Formats: sequence, structure tokens, C-alpha cells
Amino acid sequence: MSIVLASSSPYRQQLLQRLQLSFIADSPDIDETPLPNESPIELVTRLARLKAEATAKRHPGKIIIASDQVGVDPYGTILTKPGTRDAAIEQLMRYPNNQISFLTSLYTGTTEQHCLDVVSYDVGFRDLTRDQIEAYVDMEQPFDCAGSFKAEGLGSALFSYQRGDDPTSLIGLPLIKLCEHLDSLGYDVLGRHN
Repeated sequence: MSIVLASSSPYRQQLLQRLQLSFIADSPDIDETPLPNESPIELVTRLARLKAEATAKRHPGKIIIASDQVGVDPYGTILTKPGTRDAAIEQLMRYPNNQISFLTSLYTGTTEQHCLDVVSYDVGFRDLTRDQIEAYVDMEQPFDCAGSFKAEGLGSALFSYQRGDDPTSLIGLPLIKLCEHLDSLGYDVLGRHN
């Protein structure tokens, strides 16, 4: 069966390439605006499902992999992609000595048979100075990353700890859970498929 990654994210594409599977990437065009009173877990679950459904219409019968992620600060605020240097610095200035939780949803399968899970991963931030934060932002320019950091790069220098079952979920695609999903759908990543 062919695999379609419902994403234009280069980070998710790079992660999926680690599994050495053949796939194509197709970006779904959906409205990602949170609904009124929607919890972070409800938001990422809904968006993964919508991305998968939109992509499946263009690729019937294919295995669709869709994911969405939100970061949540200690006050329950959903973190956004900063977009600019100033917004990234402002966002990171709120984190020192705080824990941020990332919720990454994963939809794998077809419209007839699929798996849908949410993987949680926490990061604790060191006590950083404004100069350190500005230096980090200038070096990595994490403007397209929720939470204003790249965990796969220099972002690790911001952390005092990381906690969770799947570190790839922090980057946006939980590969351990994805392998479980594919296995349950009869697609053996190591044996290719049954």
C-alpha cells in the first residue's frame, strides 16, 4: 500500500524518512483555527482527523499519516508559531524555570480503518537570560516552530530536562507510535508489509 504524509512540514518529512519508507507528501488545506472552548487535546485530535480526511479524498485507498501539535504553557495557553524574531523572544522569555507540554496527535490509516492517538512530551526550561534567548533565536530562527525552538537542533541548550516516551513527538511526528499504528494495520516497517 502507498503511504501519503498529510503535511508540507519539512520536519515531519525528515522524521518519516528515518523509517526508510516510500511516501509522498501532500499538504491538506484546512482551517486550523481553534473552536471556542476547545481543549488542546481536542484541537490536535480534530486537526489530525481533518488533515487525514482532506488528504484521503485526493488519495483514496492509500495509508494516510496525519499529525498536529500544540504546545501548552503552565497556564494552559496554547503556544503558537511566533512568525517573527520579536515574537519568538517574547515567547521564550516566558519559559525559564517552567515546563511546556507538547501534545502531538497521530492519525494513521484509511477512512475505513485507522488509528488515532495523542502523544504527550514535556520539556523543562533552564533559567536563561534575555541575551541567551536572543542569541538562540538569532542562530536558529525558529519562527515556524510552535514554542519558538527546534528540539532537533540547538534548542536542547534551552532545556533542563525532557520527559516522554517518544522524543520524535516533540519534533512533530511520533515515530514509535507510528510504527505501532502501521503494525496494527498490517504494515510491518521492518518486513515492509505482510
